[in-house]
Amino acid sequence: MAKVGKRIKAAREGVDRNKLYSLDEAISTLKSIGATKFDQTLEIAINLGVDPRHADQMVRGACVLPNGTGKTVRVAVFARDAKAEEATAAGADVVGAEELVQQIQGGTINFDTVIATPDMMPLVGRLGKILGPRGMMPNPKVGTVTPDVTKAVTDAKGGSVQFRVEKAGIIHAGVGKVSFENEKLAENVKALVDAVVKAKPTGAKGTYLKRVALSSTMGPGVKVELASITE
Repeated sequence: MAKVGKRIKAAREGVDRNKLYSLDEAISTLKSIGATKFDQTLEIAINLGVDPRHADQMVRGACVLPNGTGKTVRVAVFARDAKAEEATAAGADVVGAEELVQQIQGGTINFDTVIATPDMMPLVGRLGKILGPRGMMPNPKVGTVTPDVTKAVTDAKGGSVQFRVEKAGIIHAGVGKVSFENEKLAENVKALVDAVVKAKPTGAKGTYLKRVALSSTMGPGVKVELASITE
């Protein structure tokens, strides 16, 4: 634990807490400090001028990162007959209907994302208390309730990131691995921020996009100039 403490302390000393870094500077800085034996995730925190307690200020959506997340994602699909075959052909890891419900109710959750065709939602609804707290409940707003299972599976496998504003008005998401090239990380950051901006709710008043910070899994946060992201 002492080694981790020293590493985090050294990383924090390499960051100017009061400085606004350009996007390229922020990525370079985070890649140069706090090296670890595993490939850390680059994480983004977006502060929004919304109060998500009000329904017309809720921000939710999904974004397919142009360069992927760097993670292997296992996908489960609720579908029957031709749609089940389509899901399997698209590369879904688990496909089923009633038997998949029983598997999940029995405690076997060997996947990261759940997709469902619209006709399956009455069945999937039984799993709300299990999938909901895990953030896995299919939802049309993020493209996981859809008749186009091929696109949904392809997006999930190819780097689709779901985002949802938290109580404090902040969105947290992973935008790739620190080992990615700087340019690819920058493209992913810009794509996600753009998707969040496009998801601006009708009830948002005043400044919508307030602050953005980047960090690595075990590194400090770095404040980023908004202009360098939205230009």
